[in-house]
Amino acid sequence: MSFLVQVLHWFTAGAHWQGPDGIPHRALEHTLMSGGAVLIALAIAVPVGVGLGHTGKGGSAAINVGNIGRALPSFGILVLFAQLFGLRGWPGFGARPALVALVLLAVPPILTNAYVGMRGVDAEVKDAAQGMGMTGGQVLRRVELPLALPLVMAGVRTSTVQVVATATLAAVTAWGGLGRYIVDGFAQRDDVKIFAGAVLVGLLAVVTELSLALVQRALSAGGSRPRGRERHKNRAFVGAAPAPETVV
Repeated sequence: MSFLVQVLHWFTAGAHWQGPDGIPHRALEHTLMSGGAVLIALAIAVPVGVGLGHTGKGGSAAINVGNIGRALPSFGILVLFAQLFGLRGWPGFGARPALVALVLLAVPPILTNAYVGMRGVDAEVKDAAQGMGMTGGQVLRRVELPLALPLVMAGVRTSTVQVVATATLAAVTAWGGLGRYIVDGFAQRDDVKIFAGAVLVGLLAVVTELSLALVQRALSAGGSRPRGRERHKNRAFVGAAPAPETVV
């Protein structure tokens, strides 16, 4: 029996679609871990990136600090925090070392894109908005954020796909997710199980990428358009802002 036929039989076996070790349950664990890490990263990176981009102060230092997360190997972080925090987890989010490692991985792209997106808004656009009587907060909410949103979403997209792929390592710290098939497959010397786990992780990453690409496209097409009365009121300066380049 060829290897690919064995993989097909693995996927069609009913036992692999039921119970705590079934594909639906493992996919849910993987999604919860990834989603929790991205949500925490959003709560940290977006306010910092937007605030620094709005004021134009300290942005380079913050981005350099955030990029440290890209330089650190995720597996090394897992081992380090496994020693510091142990292998206990928070309900729904998995083992603490894996969650911390994923958050550190997710922050830099979101922080960088939030900052660059805010700084990419044309100064003349903001001056025109202030000249029409908008306060600093109104300029931030009604002009800068809508124009920067597509670029911020590009950072979220990049970050989320990276997290989904890297969350496979959560199984190393005694957590579940789709990486469980790979880790257990190595322990059992089961190449079919290893391959099936890699395929599942790849499929989840592709679905995540395509879904967020659609969201980003929708935001790029209409997310920066003012609504209602503001569309007519701000027509002169909203259309003047050039579309910033995507930072990934």
